Amino acid sequence: MTRLSLLITGLLLTGNALAAFPEVPDGEFMALCYHDVRDDVIAGRDADPYAVSTARLVAWFDWMAANGWQPVSLDQIAEARSGGTQLPENAVLLTFDDGLASLHSHVFPLLEAFDYPALFALQTGWLETVWQGSEITYTPENFGDNSAEVKKTVTTVTYNNQPLGAEGFVTPAQIREMQDSGLVEFASHSHDLHRGILGNPQGNSQPAAITRRFHPETGEYESDAAFRQRIREDLQSSRAMIESLTGRAPRAIVWPYGAHSREVDAIAAEVGMPWSFSLGGTPLNTPQAETFSRALLMDDPDPVEVASAARPAGEHPINQPSPQRAVHVDLDYVYDPDPSQTNSNLGILLDRIKAMEVRTVYLQAFADPDGDGNAAEVYFPNRHLPVRADLFNRVAWQLRTRAGVRVYAWMPLLAFDLPDAERKRGLSVSRVGSDGKAVPAQADYRRLSPFLPESEQIVGEIYADLGRAASGIAGVLIHDDAYLAAHEDQSACRSEAQWPGTNTPITDCDLTPKRKTQALIDFGKAVTQRLAYQVNHSLDFRVGRNLYARVVLDPSAEARFAQSLPAFLEAYDETVLMAMPWLDGTELPADVWLDQLAEAVESQAGSFENVVFELQARDWRGEGRWVASETLRDWMERLMRRGVLNLAYYPDDFLNDRPRLAPTREGISLNAFPHRR
Repeated sequence: MTRLSLLITGLLLTGNALAAFPEVPDGEFMALCYHDVRDDVIAGRDADPYAVSTARLVAWFDWMAANGWQPVSLDQIAEARSGGTQLPENAVLLTFDDGLASLHSHVFPLLEAFDYPALFALQTGWLETVWQGSEITYTPENFGDNSAEVKKTVTTVTYNNQPLGAEGFVTPAQIREMQDSGLVEFASHSHDLHRGILGNPQGNSQPAAITRRFHPETGEYESDAAFRQRIREDLQSSRAMIESLTGRAPRAIVWPYGAHSREVDAIAAEVGMPWSFSLGGTPLNTPQAETFSRALLMDDPDPVEVASAARPAGEHPINQPSPQRAVHVDLDYVYDPDPSQTNSNLGILLDRIKAMEVRTVYLQAFADPDGDGNAAEVYFPNRHLPVRADLFNRVAWQLRTRAGVRVYAWMPLLAFDLPDAERKRGLSVSRVGSDGKAVPAQADYRRLSPFLPESEQIVGEIYADLGRAASGIAGVLIHDDAYLAAHEDQSACRSEAQWPGTNTPITDCDLTPKRKTQALIDFGKAVTQRLAYQVNHSLDFRVGRNLYARVVLDPSAEARFAQSLPAFLEAYDETVLMAMPWLDGTELPADVWLDQLAEAVESQAGSFENVVFELQARDWRGEGRWVASETLRDWMERLMRRGVLNLAYYPDDFLNDRPRLAPTREGISLNAFPHRR
């Protein structure tokens, strides 16, 4: 199609402008992610779900022009970030990924017709492959140089599971033409990171930009130094190639699949690309954001569907606060010394979680076969503890990709049984002994002191290693081992003691309950930040922590636990309240106890938002019988009638269907009473 016919087609299709729709908030911009643009796209049924039709793209451009929406350039966003001219109303950033031929044949003519700027992200490894190997004549007309006429063997890349050669991508001459127009800025889409690499011994392929490659021949993972060098060299290659093509080095990295971490963002900034673009989450961004989220456009959306992405979170139905529904899973139930049995167990878990229709799995990352809650082994490679099996990455990835749930790693905060018993003893939470000297506290959880810098270093490294081993997790749930009793922790009085997360010495070790509460929060923040630095930043990483019900029902119990509902609500994305009547030791009927707990939460918090009521599926008193599945369901429905949004339960014996799937799903499913997707 000619450029004029593209514009006319759009005007004929859209006719009068649609009525005004939502507005982009002042000072923000909406970022959109496009890929291929074709004339023959079949909405909802096309082989390429990411392709949009020429007609729909023109309709969107025309809609923006008619309704006062204004595409902006990265220059304008940078100007706003630096305190200069602020963004116009209803600002939109148009981005197009991969460097496909339609950038020049379909998109660029529209940009010229409407005078719209855009950001084009080039996957330079693909371009290098198809340009250097294609059977195509190199002439000044199609490649913009003076090389002699040469023909080479066709080379293709795999795109959407199909081979695609040079005919499917832009040429150097076209890139220069678009760069010279002043409407297009080019970003890197990496050189060779738009692919999966081996991420674990079981064979899962995971995003190359955030995965430590597993080497089956040695049984080892890519080292930190090798990983960082690989990412750095890739980005440097891509940046250099784009600079050679356009005369301008790119300043933006558009991460393949939207998969990136703070770690690789820092590397990109070091090589000259501090502007980082991802996918997922809200596409509304402020210029000051450290990473920009984009709406991934699929199934050929019409202008109303595209514009709806700009609705504020509180007004858009799909962005309403989503009920958290979680199953708390012991990885100990999946593991078996026989790998084939482990794989069979995993299949049963995946089928059950998918059938349960929940949002999240809290997945055990530490081994606890004796059920005492202390971590002597873990399920991921690390620097400090034995590995029972390298299994967490595999199970978390399968849950995410096959069962479609978000996965939080369930981890202790303090209860790590270090192999060196003497070292563990020296770092323990302590109390005053009968001789007046500090001795390790005798308790069910054998905890490291949060006030000792060496404890923080060890736990921080374990959490960082978890992030390296499983970069696809969406959060972490801190175990209920994070407490301090009234007579603990005398380790705060040691000369080397420091306030958690700082280098500040503790000068007064007579700590009040509230200071202890804050100390545990600060310790948790310090170590979870090290985890969050490694994981996929596009997954909206969240931190939750278990809270004992007793401190909600009796706030004075903070002195016995160093826990507080108001403090947790301020510190964590999710407070996972242990709504377990028989674990709490109540003599009240469970229904009455749950009512009182819900009333106490609402009174102290003002709402149930960000509080997850985690129910017990097992009664650990006596023989540890399982709670009747219908009873568990009735508890859930009772809480929902009171307005509770967020529910979870523990444990789940998926191998023996306990609690039973059918009634449990009736209570916890996002598709069941009273919430539906």
